[in-house]
Amino acid sequence: MNPPPPWTMPAVNEDELLQTVTLAASQIPEQLKASTDRLKVLLDTYAGTFNALHRIAADLSQPLQVRQLSIIQFKNTALSHWKSRKFLSEDDRVQIRQRSFTFLSETDDTIADCNDLIVAKIARLDYPDKWPSLFTQLMPVVESGLLSLASSPNASIQSTLSLRRSLQVLNSVIKEFSGVKMPAGVKTMSQITDQLRNIILAYYSQLSPTILSIDSLLGQERTVASITVAHLVYKCLAKMALWSWPRIIRAEKNELAELKGWFLQLFQSSTVQLRALSELRIALVLAARTMPASDPITTLSIERLTRHIRAFGKFFRRLQQLDPAKFVELPACNDMVLYYWSKVVEATNHRSGDMIQDSPAAVYPVRFLVQAMVLFKENLARWTPFRKGGPVTETTLSQQFVEDSVRLLVTRFIPLNPSDLEGWMADPEEWVNEEDKEDEQWEYELRPCGERVLMTLAAQYRDYVVPLMESTFKAMIDQPTTDLASVVQKEALYCAIGRCATKLCDVIPFNEWMRHKLIVEVRETNPNFPIIKRRIAWLIGKWIHDMCAPASDPVIWETLVHLLQDRSSGSDAVVRLTAANAVRECVDTVGFDAVVFAPFLPATVTELMKLMNEADTMEMKQRLARSLNVVIKCADQQIVPHIHVIAEQIPALWTAAGKEWLFKIRLLEVVKSLIVSSKEYSASLVPLVIPLVQESLSPGVAINLDEDGVNLWLAALRNSTTLHSTSTSNLLQLFPLAMALLASNLDLLGKITFIVESYLFVDASLVLQTFSLDLMNAIMSVMRGQALQTNQRGVLNSANFMMQLAPSSLWGESVHRSGFFNHIVKILGDDECPSTTLTECVFVLARIALTDREMFIRLVSAAAQVENVHEENVWEVILDQFWRQFDHMSEPRHRKLLALGIASLVSTGCPKVLERVPNEIFNLWTDVLYEVRESRNHAEDGEDGGLNLYWDVDSVPVTCYAGSQGTLEYDRRKSLYEHDPVRTLQLTTTIASALQEAERLCGGAHAFKLNYLDKTDLTVLKQLQTELAG
Repeated sequence: MNPPPPWTMPAVNEDELLQTVTLAASQIPEQLKASTDRLKVLLDTYAGTFNALHRIAADLSQPLQVRQLSIIQFKNTALSHWKSRKFLSEDDRVQIRQRSFTFLSETDDTIADCNDLIVAKIARLDYPDKWPSLFTQLMPVVESGLLSLASSPNASIQSTLSLRRSLQVLNSVIKEFSGVKMPAGVKTMSQITDQLRNIILAYYSQLSPTILSIDSLLGQERTVASITVAHLVYKCLAKMALWSWPRIIRAEKNELAELKGWFLQLFQSSTVQLRALSELRIALVLAARTMPASDPITTLSIERLTRHIRAFGKFFRRLQQLDPAKFVELPACNDMVLYYWSKVVEATNHRSGDMIQDSPAAVYPVRFLVQAMVLFKENLARWTPFRKGGPVTETTLSQQFVEDSVRLLVTRFIPLNPSDLEGWMADPEEWVNEEDKEDEQWEYELRPCGERVLMTLAAQYRDYVVPLMESTFKAMIDQPTTDLASVVQKEALYCAIGRCATKLCDVIPFNEWMRHKLIVEVRETNPNFPIIKRRIAWLIGKWIHDMCAPASDPVIWETLVHLLQDRSSGSDAVVRLTAANAVRECVDTVGFDAVVFAPFLPATVTELMKLMNEADTMEMKQRLARSLNVVIKCADQQIVPHIHVIAEQIPALWTAAGKEWLFKIRLLEVVKSLIVSSKEYSASLVPLVIPLVQESLSPGVAINLDEDGVNLWLAALRNSTTLHSTSTSNLLQLFPLAMALLASNLDLLGKITFIVESYLFVDASLVLQTFSLDLMNAIMSVMRGQALQTNQRGVLNSANFMMQLAPSSLWGESVHRSGFFNHIVKILGDDECPSTTLTECVFVLARIALTDREMFIRLVSAAAQVENVHEENVWEVILDQFWRQFDHMSEPRHRKLLALGIASLVSTGCPKVLERVPNEIFNLWTDVLYEVRESRNHAEDGEDGGLNLYWDVDSVPVTCYAGSQGTLEYDRRKSLYEHDPVRTLQLTTTIASALQEAERLCGGAHAFKLNYLDKTDLTVLKQLQTELAG
């Protein structure tokens, strides 16, 4: 017997629960919130609530809205706690599982749909161990329902309710298990498939003759019921087949033979059934069109039949997606796909213009034709006669077939239809946005799908398609275009040429065509010509972006700028917006020539800003901002004369954007690109940058814009020449914000560290004169806080830069008063600290010693006083780690920095340092001198020519530049690196000078020799003397 659980929960009061649910379902505002909150409490804190809710949902005496709310709440809350003994007892689970079958006769679709999901989720958790009777209870309901349907000539939608509900549950359970990836679930799905596949296939075989004989029974409810039931049965079959298909492919030759046989039987029968049902449906719809008016039952029958036929297409398409190569090899597959294509051809042969519609009652529904095109397109790659190694199947398309298909697509499916033109006129911005989403939705819409089929035909049957397209182009290019029909057809041809640009670039003289034809057409004033002008803009962008021609011809820019500017009756918003996108595509190419583009830059910038102000939707504003951003980046410093045109309009756009964060991000990117492109000429943008950065990092806004605001800030600093400004605004105003973020914002810490460094590189002295102590306190917040070790090393590196960029008089006192120096000493004394952090601390101390040895001595003394220890203790910690971390330094420049720092400390004559000279220091210097080979260059005039660094690496470490390439800061960092004493001081000279100074401070050479040199290993001493003499 299991022990009782250690926790207990009070049992729910079912009367109170019913009352609470009733009030929550009442939709009376004053009762709704209180009852909803109480219901949440009951669900979270009382045992038995889930079972009681399920019981209320099944109680037919309760109001429908109460039952609906109960089962929705159960679905949303109970399933995630199904295994919890705290909320559900085993008896509760048994009751709920059993009660689920009472919903098989439920009349309300909402409740039934929730029950489908509930049974499926519970089955996933409990079947077969806890719920072995699931299918033995469910399948008899299906079986008896099918027998009743077959034997009853007066069967109706209502009489088949239990049958439909049980099939929906079965479908949900199969769907749930087919998505399980864990081995136990896969095994269960395999068992379910083995148990049910033949039974369900037999069900469909029984229903199939009934569906195929409905030609004179469309107006009967039995027809609707039969099609609906057959559809549900087929969905179950399709899910099992799709789950089995990858396993059949991967199986060895003799494995899964029975499953494979069942699958092939289903597939082949599906191809036959598809043809029969499709032809039957076409005949029925054509016949129905001749009748005065269809009754609701007939309309419903056709709608259900249309949906059922589409289920076949979904099944075939999913098989094709899972394995295109194996799909083509399936028996009768190619014939089936060609049948689909024949329906596409057939749909265009009827003279009546309403045969193709996006309606289940159409003779050729759009969704059916799109399925046909997609299946045909994907199989084309396997049918090409030019495939390397020969065709993979015997199916190849003749030249006549391919040419006819191309003509069909270009003349019937690619042209804009009346509904396209209506959408164009009704909402231009939305129309342009939808057009540019074709890559996402080509599988669902007829015209984009037709374009993709054409592209695939051109790729796989190039030898047939290219000559045809070339001859069509030559024949049509000079034909007059006056009426709407000819305009639409020419637009379709231009679309086809653009879609096949990479295949046609060798046979269509694009530049000549531009100069003599397109440039004329874009200036046409015919009110129908916006259709062609929009396509010309798109075509230019496509042709250039696909690198079929370089953007080096001024006529390209002349054409696009004209389309951007043209506001006559022969143009419209769609043309201008498409031209804006085309400008971006042409600019953002490898062959872009900024010199050629320069004369057109002012008009381009002006028009893009005008369009951005005129646009109604934020999505379009974002697209225009993206185009402007690319133009700014590629124009580089040629944008400088036009900065004011853009900058002066940003505040109004920013304010109008409100909480449209995506557009504000685009605006921040535009300003950042202006700064990066204009570099030293970006000072005029500082008054704009400051409020943008401040608002981007303000409370409530930072969650959306902080990273982009910081990127703008960093770009402004890296391209600034000074922190002073003639205006009332300057970048130094933002430095307190940088320190606050450095101390508190862990998410932005890496970028803020770079911002602090950028301030120092621009004018470290100015920054430290005002903010030295505050900055060191912020750095200490990072060192003492929860920042990652990577970030802590980053701020240590920043401190290193600070000590190089400013005199010690500006930072020495702050290093002490902030506790920074003491903290470094504490880190060095911590044996558990990672060596990477210890090494970074050693670099900082070595830099201080090298920069100002007297400051180092004072800092050590002050640290000892603060910690109330002897100075010797502080020196011991520091010098111990100098020696220990030496072996962790891999770069010669770091090892030399430490050697120079120690030499500076030796020159002070400090006894604690000199004690280490005979052993550790001489050994360290010997190692570094052996590795770091240098010689002094002398110019012809006798001046110092600098050091010849044999140890220098070819590439500067990435950490030195921190991503500043392409900015003014890059040169500042490079200069600091090149003038670093590590690169300018000769180590042998420095060590010799330090030893001489130490001798003098120790009382002369004899005393120094007696106290230190005589204690040195003779071999080490001789090596050091040799290195220093060399």
